[in-house]
Amino acid sequence: MANWDLVGRVADLDRFTAAAKNAFSRGLILSGDPGVGKSRLLCEAVRRLPADRYAVHSASATIGTNGLPFGSLAQMLPPDAPPGLSAPGMLRWAAGKLQVDAGERSLVLAVDDAHLLDRSSAALVHLLVREGATLLGTLRTGEPVPPQISALWTEGLVEHADLLPLSTEESRDLLAAILGGPIEAPSAQRLARLAGGNPLLLRELVMAALGGGEMGRAYGIWRWTGRLTLAPSLADLVDARIGGLSQGVREVLELVAFGEPLGLTLLLRATRRRHVEAAEERGLIRVVDDGRRRDVRLAHPLYGEVVRQHCPATRASRLHATLAGLVESTGARRRGDLLRVAVWRLDSGTAQDGRMLLDAAVQAFGRFDLGLAQRLAVAAWANGAGYDAAELLATVLLYADRPEDAMDALARATEGPAVRRLVARATVEFWGLGHASAPDELTAAGVGDPQIRAVEALMRLYLMQLARARELAEGVLDDPAARTPARELARCVLGFLAAAGGDPAASATLLDVVEAGSGGWRLDTPTLQYALPTALGTRVCVALDLPAIDRILADEFADLAQTGGFGVGSGWICLLQAEAAWLRGRTDLALVATEQACAALARNRLYDGNMHAARAHIAALRGEAELARDSMRTADRAAGASNGIFYPWRIQAQAWTAAVCGDIAAAVRHLQELVKRLRADGFAGHELLALHDLVRLGRPELAADRMAVLLTSIPGGPAAPLLMRHAQAAAGSSADGLLAVARDFHGRGYLTFAAEAAAGAVRLFRAARDPQALAASTLLADVLARCDTLRTPALRLVQPALTTRERQVAELAADGAKSREIADQLFLSPRTVENHLQRVYAKLGVNGRIELAPALRSLPQ
Repeated sequence: MANWDLVGRVADLDRFTAAAKNAFSRGLILSGDPGVGKSRLLCEAVRRLPADRYAVHSASATIGTNGLPFGSLAQMLPPDAPPGLSAPGMLRWAAGKLQVDAGERSLVLAVDDAHLLDRSSAALVHLLVREGATLLGTLRTGEPVPPQISALWTEGLVEHADLLPLSTEESRDLLAAILGGPIEAPSAQRLARLAGGNPLLLRELVMAALGGGEMGRAYGIWRWTGRLTLAPSLADLVDARIGGLSQGVREVLELVAFGEPLGLTLLLRATRRRHVEAAEERGLIRVVDDGRRRDVRLAHPLYGEVVRQHCPATRASRLHATLAGLVESTGARRRGDLLRVAVWRLDSGTAQDGRMLLDAAVQAFGRFDLGLAQRLAVAAWANGAGYDAAELLATVLLYADRPEDAMDALARATEGPAVRRLVARATVEFWGLGHASAPDELTAAGVGDPQIRAVEALMRLYLMQLARARELAEGVLDDPAARTPARELARCVLGFLAAAGGDPAASATLLDVVEAGSGGWRLDTPTLQYALPTALGTRVCVALDLPAIDRILADEFADLAQTGGFGVGSGWICLLQAEAAWLRGRTDLALVATEQACAALARNRLYDGNMHAARAHIAALRGEAELARDSMRTADRAAGASNGIFYPWRIQAQAWTAAVCGDIAAAVRHLQELVKRLRADGFAGHELLALHDLVRLGRPELAADRMAVLLTSIPGGPAAPLLMRHAQAAAGSSADGLLAVARDFHGRGYLTFAAEAAAGAVRLFRAARDPQALAASTLLADVLARCDTLRTPALRLVQPALTTRERQVAELAADGAKSREIADQLFLSPRTVENHLQRVYAKLGVNGRIELAPALRSLPQ
């Protein structure tokens, strides 16, 4: 775990190496904070320079050599300096020696930490650059630089640029490289924020978390508990940056650590201006102008963690109370002030207003910060906020996959509106504990309230009691007494039925209304957080609507669900990511997304099986039979009655698992049985997908006619006409039709389908010895070049296994080598080469060397 490949920095590395290779440039110096990756980048850039063209001399300046003449460059200078040379003579001799040793090659000086160069070494570097050498160097931001070095860029001889921190995405890639596997999004975001884009700090955070047992792995996905372990090496790094503090500066740093972002005027009211100025001058805090006011933040996120952990408990309580008083004195007008003040009051032991704590808990829940929402809701209940606090606490615990605790919270609240209590209890029983009897209890209550009927409709839908679900939902929409939350639940039920029935436009009409009013129901009606994602996900996935999936993934809810601890929401987002990825041929991303979904819902007894079925499906598409089989077994064990509406995806995964295990007949039987069930349930949209799977598994004659009938009765999604054309072309053995639909699949982004259709065209063209086989094979190769691992049955038919020797011969022939040249290179006879080529042609179904290149590109590497 100590070493990893360079992550990110592609543009910076290219710039470094380009500076060395550019005849019109004398070099580049990059400045950056300690640990930001300057030295590693310089080392990688030097490795790119071929030794036959560049004479590279590397040196790393240190404090230890700073006081010795030429001490910083001692690593690159020869040891046999002539005795008695004056300082100028020594300078001239050293420069001449390096230039002579370079000969015809370009002289390159790679100097790390050039701000620590002694005066003589700096002068030598300056002289060599003036005489044509190239300098690749690094500097530490904020440190004084020898004038001989700074003169190089002020005089325009070399470029000077800042090396910026890693982006969040680059930090996530680096985390995966350090850990040797992917890390869940919330953990990656928290660690990246703490490290501030600094690779060294990121590594120390990871090592501290691993050493402290705060980093675990499930389904191949790393997860951080969020608890920061201050290992000695990490504490030393931070302490070295903070340094010794006066009492006044420490007070400033602590207030900002507990209160950031903190208004500058408030900070100046609580401390002395000179202490604030001193903290800013030392680079401990920074003032940020947001256009309306000036806020103060810590210069580095990790400072706050260290300061807060080192602050005594009594002083921390006093600081929290001070911060709360400061913001309250301004009227707490800013968005988020209520939540901040409530937390400060809670942490200082001065929280007494139950209503304020409840309102703050509602805000935290709206952000899906479930841990904070739970803490505030408990405090609100303790301070007399009543049933509202208990119900919110139960909702938070339900979302956190703790249904038993949610039931306990509701049991403690003996007062409250009867309808709300009944609905809240039934919600936890059904979606938390998996009690299929919950809707019957609602019916038995005989209240007849629209909210109860709407919740019951959703439960009946999950239980596959479709006629009753539709009847209840339509009744709610027809009831003038129904309030907005009940109507939105009813629209979700009907929107799901429309989507599953193959009418995504009607589904969108219903669900758009729900989404538009989400701000009004999201906090009041927790069941909608199950209903809306279920309906939305069904609509976009059954319709294969890639742009719509992308819009959902770009929405704020996706970020909140991924980072706030809402397991069901996080799992749902991961499944959408997986759906979009596999349709686009990106099965690596799809597999990681399904594994993240499994990890997110590892404790959830109801939805865990759906995630494993998705994982089995992706593994099957990749040809990973063992993983698909194991995942499917887990999914089958976890299947429950209260999420029966997801059965189409599970049975499709069973079919693909059977296919990857070599039992195509069983896969076809699974799909045929699924088609019958879907037809009986009126799930025409799902039926279209199952029929298309039959086409993809080589049985288009079982699907084409029914697909044609379906598309005369349902609108279908944007991909429906393409699926129909694929079925008709395959059923009619039309190579031209398959090639045309493959091109259209490709143009719409459905690369998996494009590859399979192109493979069908290749097979038919080759069998007919049609010259269009080359075009089809080229398209297949181009599509697969944009995909990750794909090993579906349709592709395996045109991807035969070649021996190592056959592959060697074929690749050389495809590159244009003649048989005699291949024979000489591989120490074979020309006759043996020809025999190998004939076997390759027969296996690949190609007619000669001209078709070899695209055929080989379509094979697994």
